[in-house]
Amino acid sequence: MKVVLVSAVALIDSDGRVLLAQRPPGKSLAGLWEFPGGKVEPNETPEAALIRELQEELGINTWKSCLAPLTFASHAYETFHLLMPLFACRRWEGIASPREGQTLAWVKPERLRDYPMPPADLPLIPILRDWL
Repeated sequence: MKVVLVSAVALIDSDGRVLLAQRPPGKSLAGLWEFPGGKVEPNETPEAALIRELQEELGINTWKSCLAPLTFASHAYETFHLLMPLFACRRWEGIASPREGQTLAWVKPERLRDYPMPPADLPLIPILRDWL
């Protein structure tokens, strides 16, 4: 089974809320909420992928030094196996705004379970909640 490496981030604002993005119509798992991020391209580190994806998807800039590795997900989907490191980030430049048709929500950690998420993201919630 093919292994797909996807890098994700928990952006945490000054109020302790976490940014979630809702997958837009037309994409796989449309309507589900997820941590921002995306596929790691060949010859790219997970951190570099996040920096690129945050700029492309949300119009914000951050740096490798601001990305703290927190945990990871390993989940078998029907056609591939997902390996997804989750980083925490509290510092960035700009205001996160949807650039790819997604809906954004700043969510208190105790409310993360109220948002339907892909199966790979669900085990990340208690770890993130306990860490915050």
